Amino acid sequence: MHSHDIGALPSDFKTLGDLWSAWMERHCRVPDRHERGKAFREYDWQFWNTAHHGQVRPEATFDPAEPPLNQAFVFRRSQVIAPQKMGKGPWTAARICCAAVGPSEFAGWAVDGDEYHCEDNGCSCGWVYRYLPGEPLGMRHPSPLIQIMATSDDQVANIWRPLVSMISLGPLRELLLPRGEFIRIVGTSGDKDMDRIDRVTASAKSRLGAPINEAFFDETGLYTASNKLIEVWQTMRRGAAAMGGRSMETTNAFDPAEASAAQMTQESQRPDIFRFWRDPDAALKRPDGKPLSFKNSRERRRILEHVYAGADHINIDSIDAEALELMETDPAQAERFFGNRLVRGSGTWLPPGLWEGAYGMAA
Repeated sequence: MHSHDIGALPSDFKTLGDLWSAWMERHCRVPDRHERGKAFREYDWQFWNTAHHGQVRPEATFDPAEPPLNQAFVFRRSQVIAPQKMGKGPWTAARICCAAVGPSEFAGWAVDGDEYHCEDNGCSCGWVYRYLPGEPLGMRHPSPLIQIMATSDDQVANIWRPLVSMISLGPLRELLLPRGEFIRIVGTSGDKDMDRIDRVTASAKSRLGAPINEAFFDETGLYTASNKLIEVWQTMRRGAAAMGGRSMETTNAFDPAEASAAQMTQESQRPDIFRFWRDPDAALKRPDGKPLSFKNSRERRRILEHVYAGADHINIDSIDAEALELMETDPAQAERFFGNRLVRGSGTWLPPGLWEGAYGMAA
């Protein structure tokens, strides 16, 4: 399994993530709860993923007539496995905003004095970002077409609802215009089929095959062959690849018995996929080396504190209460949703080493 946790980035780490994170804080708003309307600031774990998705190849070069698009980046796509209510939805919404009208594409390397000006990119907020020499430059995509995929309308609302609120509460309402089933992007292409953010579900697949530049997939642990969503997932990724685009998926821990899209991402041997998963069983052990029990209250608390670390909006007591209630009817789901564990639907936990042995995964 590929397991990452928060640490300091190397000094030679080249990423657009610093620019993206600063842009999101300036333009995106917290969509709900008591901090509604305040500047959206990434948690450390969110920035860690933003930084890696934005990691630029040191050898990347920029030709404005033929920009490198996805070939500038180290990772073609990324996956985040995190527990319920961790903040995946609002964070994904902010990332979508940046992909739509922010400096999402690589545009060369900064020299002393280089700056990003919002006023040069259709935004009147007046924001200026001062690059460090040697930092990658960012620019808007000239004709963005973004798709958000989920299993159902209710599921896609996990991203769509905070996205619409995020837009309405801040300066992005000048650039992103919600139109019910899609969001119009105020852009430069003039093409009615471009400059938009679309939602795609199992029952709304009419725009599949479109030349998208960015795809966002929600709860890929629920995409299976039987519900035909693996086919949709692959079709959208092909559409992005054809346009030099990329994709990101977020999900709760998946059921290893279901052969989901999330599982396929974890099994892949491709080095250009970035994966983030706080595996409690790799990090936490009993003195005898055995994994902690989710049924033991003290050990469950340790698991929850580990997997929810850095999510300041989370009250562990509240999460523990929800987990306890769900354990009465579906203990396996409780461990996946809240414990961030790979647990089969029957309730059988997957022992350490079994996955690697069966699938030949590299650590």
